[in-house]
Amino acid sequence: MGYGAQTDREGGRVPRSSAEMLLTASWLVLFLLVDIGVAQVDDDFIGLGDLPETFPSDPPEPLPVFLMEPEEAYIVKNKPVNLYCKATPATQIYFKCNSEWVHQKEHTVEERVDENSGLVVREASIEITRQQVEELFGPEDFWCQCVAWSSAGTTKSRKAHVRIAYLRKTFDQEPLGKEVSLEQEVLLQCRPPEGIPAAEVEWLKNEEVIDPADDRNFYITIDHNLIIKQARLSDTANYTCVAKNIVAKRRSTTATVIVYVNGGWSTWTEWSVCNSRCGRGYQKRTRSCTNPAPLNGGAICEGQGIQKLACNPLCPVDGLWTEWSKWSTCGTECTHWRRRECSAPAPKNGGKDCEGMVLQSKNCTDGLCMQSSLYQKSSEAKDKSDFGNSLAPSTDDVALYVGIVIAVIMCLVISVVVALFIYRKNHRDFDSDIIDTSALNGGFQPVSIKTARKADLLTAPPDLTSAAAMYRGPVYALHDVADKIPMTNSPLLDPLPNLKIKVYNSSGLVTPQDDLGGEFSSKLSPKLPHCLLDNSDSTMGRRTQTQTLLRTRDPSCTALGSFSSQGGHLIVPNSGVSLLIPAGAIPQGRVYEMYVTVQRKDNMRPSVDDGQTVLGPVVSCGPPGALLTRPVIITMHHCAVCDGQQDWLIQLKNHSQQNQWEDVVVVGEENFTTPCYIQMDDEACHILTETLGTYCLVGQSLSASTTKRLKLAIFGPVTCPAMEYHIRVYCLDDTQDALKEVLQMEKQMGGKLLDEPKTLNFKDSTHNLRLSIHDVPHTLWKSKLLAKYQELSFQQVWCGSQRNLHCCFTLERFSASTVDLACKICVRQVEGEGQIFQLDTTLSEDSQSIDTSLLDPASNITTLVGPNAFRIPVSIRQKLCGSLDAPQTRGNDWRMLAHKLNLDRYLNYFATKSSPTGVILDLWEAQHFPDGNLSRLAQVLEEMGRHDSLVPAVTEH
Repeated sequence: MGYGAQTDREGGRVPRSSAEMLLTASWLVLFLLVDIGVAQVDDDFIGLGDLPETFPSDPPEPLPVFLMEPEEAYIVKNKPVNLYCKATPATQIYFKCNSEWVHQKEHTVEERVDENSGLVVREASIEITRQQVEELFGPEDFWCQCVAWSSAGTTKSRKAHVRIAYLRKTFDQEPLGKEVSLEQEVLLQCRPPEGIPAAEVEWLKNEEVIDPADDRNFYITIDHNLIIKQARLSDTANYTCVAKNIVAKRRSTTATVIVYVNGGWSTWTEWSVCNSRCGRGYQKRTRSCTNPAPLNGGAICEGQGIQKLACNPLCPVDGLWTEWSKWSTCGTECTHWRRRECSAPAPKNGGKDCEGMVLQSKNCTDGLCMQSSLYQKSSEAKDKSDFGNSLAPSTDDVALYVGIVIAVIMCLVISVVVALFIYRKNHRDFDSDIIDTSALNGGFQPVSIKTARKADLLTAPPDLTSAAAMYRGPVYALHDVADKIPMTNSPLLDPLPNLKIKVYNSSGLVTPQDDLGGEFSSKLSPKLPHCLLDNSDSTMGRRTQTQTLLRTRDPSCTALGSFSSQGGHLIVPNSGVSLLIPAGAIPQGRVYEMYVTVQRKDNMRPSVDDGQTVLGPVVSCGPPGALLTRPVIITMHHCAVCDGQQDWLIQLKNHSQQNQWEDVVVVGEENFTTPCYIQMDDEACHILTETLGTYCLVGQSLSASTTKRLKLAIFGPVTCPAMEYHIRVYCLDDTQDALKEVLQMEKQMGGKLLDEPKTLNFKDSTHNLRLSIHDVPHTLWKSKLLAKYQELSFQQVWCGSQRNLHCCFTLERFSASTVDLACKICVRQVEGEGQIFQLDTTLSEDSQSIDTSLLDPASNITTLVGPNAFRIPVSIRQKLCGSLDAPQTRGNDWRMLAHKLNLDRYLNYFATKSSPTGVILDLWEAQHFPDGNLSRLAQVLEEMGRHDSLVPAVTEH
């Protein structure tokens, strides 16, 4: 009864009367088991031995073991996911998500007893919604974990992450179509769109899945690129990259691969027979472009398919008779003879013989002698030689020979007479006396020709306009300048067009001449003050004229200013071109009107040979011939890719006064005789020179991997009232000035940038630059380009001599209401790199989207004068030069400074300067303009071990 009450209290599931009956039955069963056990014990006791003193207890309950752990799950759109786990033995089982217990109400728990082990198996599941995942903020993804309990302890499952699945629409990189030759390797690149889970990629060939296991000529890399190991004709197809995951399936644009076959000649046929049976003709042999025949746009065979050979088979000549000879004298037999020969012409090459008589006779007495008879003989019956020796040559032949000999003799006589006449005439000219000896000395010695003017010669003023020599003391004029060759016109002085000359007269006064150089004048008259030379009226006039000429140039590509010995900086706005005039470059007390300009005329660009290319703008600086006491630094951008390999041979060229481009120096081959030094950076070069003029960089390719940078820019009209829309694609050298010039031109044309300009590496592989347009909405627009693409020839792009090189795509809209245009433009080098522009523009925009900072020179500083032009203060510079110019035994002098600043390619150039440290610091200023880091310079000095007062001073500035 007591047990029945407890059961009722605990569960209330068994009635009291039933409990009593169950208890009674239980006691009966217990008694029965005890009796059986006693009987068995007796049997054991009797037959097997003693009973054990103690019985073993039930084994302890083990830790829960997971039969199923939660798996990684993805929420597709708004569909929730369920996580499941199952453990045994387990008294309780619950989920924990992101370190927090999931409420019991959100669990679905099932319990059963395993039939084999008899242990309790519990299974739990929960539902995760998209909202729960999105509400989580933190570095980790949403995760859940299952925890199971038993009397022995707890067990945790692995973490299962729940993520929101997605797949973006656009590919990171789409495959590009190619044209490849037979058996060439083909690489089609594909980077699938970003997605969770990561998209699986497969390739389609003409809409059929490519399985590399079936066709071993295909290979798919781990980064999803498709490689065709050896292109076959059957591989000409449309290829599509397909990316898919549990959310969606995306297809790339179709890339068309065309496998072309270049034509090859067959073997030559045998020579044909001559087409003429006799005389001039020809025989020929042929070959065909069928080994193999060109396919899919492959190149046709180069050369001729037919060869002809002249032939001249001998023609058969039939024999013809000559005229009869005269009759012989009458013989004793009352007959005389005459003959003819078959030699006019004689038969040859199988020709026929003459028919008829060779010898003819007749009575020579008019029938008085009856013994005459006619004797005939054919040429075939008797040999002609029987009568040949009996006849002498005819008198006609002798007369002919005599006439020819006489004509030859007369010709010889006439020739001798003419030659003798010419000889005597020439020698008669040389026998004449020389009257005027000034013809021999070129007019440099006075000769008294016009005596009437002799008295006035010494009193006449000297004609300085025709004198190019330099005189000291009294000046004497030539007696007759008009009769002499002026020295200024002498060809001996032509190579010296910039000769700077002062002429001194007897009184010691100075006559200013054009283009007077300060250095020359100081040497000629050291006692003369410089201010007198610089402030002369003619000098000031020329200075004003120079300023006027320079200011008429486009201000966007010219900078000018007045500089003294304190130096300064000229900057052409937004062009990468500048001129640094260090302090001390201009002599003390002088003021120079200096300028730097970018030459944009085509006739100012140097002509290049095959394999050469213009690497940067043509830069002029002046005034030419100005005296400089230390090198100035010209900075300009270049487009050569210099990655440490010796792919380039770069030359600096100078435009001479004779309008010729001359080689100045080859980068890397400087020596003591070269007038300048060039420091090449990744995008700019710095020219250290003491000669102002016009310079340009020209590169010579040394291998097929030589690369130059191109800048690609796409423009279209701001507004388009017409039905046609023109897209202009510019392929420029990657220099700031080239892009700036195009921006200025497009602004005048009413154009705007349609996408950010991009850089393309263009190799010296002789392959053209191909431009194509894709994804044009054909329901709204149509392309007026008849071919699939346009091409710019390799030579056009590589040589760099043609500025503003571009192609134009013309689209026509079907309706004037269409104002939106979205398409792609692909620019790539055949078998090389490429760029894709995604255009999305509106035709009705009124605002101009060109970057105006490249067009407005007034918004940029072009001239910096004095100490403000330099980052390093004058006092610090002087201390650095005084400290580092002197050689140190430890080597921590200017040489180590050049090494630390990566300016040690040619140290001998700096060693030839009075202050190597000063030139190195000037170059550092030019490299790091306008934001040079003085802290970095101080760090370099500290690394050199120069622990003196210079480092704190630089750091504090």
